[in-house]
Amino acid sequence: MKVLLAFPPQWTPISPHFAIPSLSGQLKNAGYETYVCDLNIDFYNESLKSINVYNAASRAISEQDALLKEIAKFHSPEKQFSDYPLDIQNKMVRYSKVKEYITKKANDLINIPKFIENATSAIKDKDVFYKPEILIKSMSIIDEALEIISLPYYPSKISLDTYSNPFFKFNYNTIRYFVFDKNTNIFIDYYKNKLNEIKSIGAQYIGISINSSSQIVPGLTLAHMLKNNTDAHINIGGNFFGRVVDEVVKKREFFELFCHSLLVEEGELPVVELADYLSGKIPISEVSNLVYPKDGQIVINKKKTPLKLDDMANVSLEGYDFDKYFAPEIILPFQSSRGCYWGKCSFCDQGFGQNFNVKNADKLLKEFEEIQKKYKINKFEFIDESVGPAYLKELSEKLDKSHLNINFFMDARLERAFDSNTLKMAHKNGLKMILWGLESGSRKIMELINKGIDIDKRLDILKDSADAGIWNFAFIFFGFPAETREDALKTVDLIVNNKDIIHSYGRSVFTMGKHTRLRENPQAYGITKLNPVQDEFMPSYTFESSGMQNDELTQILKYCTETCHKAYNNPLWMYLRYREYLFLYLCKYSAKELSEYKLNL
Repeated sequence: MKVLLAFPPQWTPISPHFAIPSLSGQLKNAGYETYVCDLNIDFYNESLKSINVYNAASRAISEQDALLKEIAKFHSPEKQFSDYPLDIQNKMVRYSKVKEYITKKANDLINIPKFIENATSAIKDKDVFYKPEILIKSMSIIDEALEIISLPYYPSKISLDTYSNPFFKFNYNTIRYFVFDKNTNIFIDYYKNKLNEIKSIGAQYIGISINSSSQIVPGLTLAHMLKNNTDAHINIGGNFFGRVVDEVVKKREFFELFCHSLLVEEGELPVVELADYLSGKIPISEVSNLVYPKDGQIVINKKKTPLKLDDMANVSLEGYDFDKYFAPEIILPFQSSRGCYWGKCSFCDQGFGQNFNVKNADKLLKEFEEIQKKYKINKFEFIDESVGPAYLKELSEKLDKSHLNINFFMDARLERAFDSNTLKMAHKNGLKMILWGLESGSRKIMELINKGIDIDKRLDILKDSADAGIWNFAFIFFGFPAETREDALKTVDLIVNNKDIIHSYGRSVFTMGKHTRLRENPQAYGITKLNPVQDEFMPSYTFESSGMQNDELTQILKYCTETCHKAYNNPLWMYLRYREYLFLYLCKYSAKELSEYKLNL
């Protein structure tokens, strides 16, 4: 039996997503003929061809008169914008956007199609990529090209970071609308052109991985087209729908339109079981974690203990074209553990649906060795929730005794066990950057989020890491329910007063996921009202709190950006934008060289 694993847009097109190589390895190990199709990277390469950027610009301009006539049929001076049907709202916004673009960026409509292929080539070129001014200019050209590509579908918009529409809501009716609306769905024509290629594989089982909200519309569009144009069993997996499965099971039409079945939580064992069922080896009831329609009802099969990382087959990268990715070298996402060994932070639900276990360090090194030999890859991103200090020490010591020459970066908690010797040994053996969960400068907030670290030792660890030659990237966030302006200002101060050991930072705004610990006792964290969920597929809650209100939070975010930008004095890392690019630069230059680099833009 043939299996096809498809990864739909939209995902940042720098590296292969981890899920498909992991699942492919399991299926191949079980004896199934398995193919992979990274439609995400193919979509970006296809869309950013000069002719397609030019055609998008021409189409957007040529449709203006027809748009205006259609809008005029519905126009009434007495109506508010929200009074118009959603279709007309989209067209009104599109007409205004294209008109503005033609007025303000007419030259871009002419020039960007000419420059775009050189820009994408520059990002993939080992020599040009490491010339920052050219790289940054190329990224800007790609941004503009994607904006032009989006114009005929506006307000739907594709970028390197996301796919979005301001009218999109996390409810079934709206999702269905945007999947089938040819006026806003940028992916329909692309998939039509790929359909015969996909069908030619002759897969009896097609798995589609949907991991984020930016993949919902493109992923379901693909699923619907394949369900209606192939005889294959269409299965949807990935992280997103597993988080809202309680609502999905209420929508029988979801399965009629999009798939025959849905897999939730960890998939390495269930994908093989589903292949076994489709091959006639086991009944469907024995496929763990499977959700599917039967006799007019939606059935949810029992869960089984997931495979341990040590018991999994090695990842398979057969079928990938590494030259397509928007980087001069592949940085392979990899796991040394699954789940979080701490798992007690009140604000986090990243580990939902995962069972904590750790891969044996010897097995990990053997996999690195195989990947390096077969695919010539020696750069890795550990996508663990957090790599522990003891594991890093063991891995570094084993790397030191091996013949492997790799570079990697990882996430970690600021624990005292990350001592100077461990960090020096890790850097000696390829660790270039650590993404630390710094979170907040406020002791009150750190205690409320239950980070479980010694707050007073954080800066000592960061200094030891910097002294070892490692680049320190700090995650911070604002908007925790109990956070006041004074709490938030302490976070900004923590960053700007320690920029010598906090080399860069990533800022986010708190969202309350449906599976966080906060929901168990919201009042304890400053939540005064937990709002009912209006959109059934929304993976998070909205709330009212005793902390900063929206206006104040907006001011803090602006203050943080301005203050930190001034403190860091126009640094290169801010322009690199993606941590993968930052990592590649750190593999070529030292952390000191990179922090001192002055741009000439």
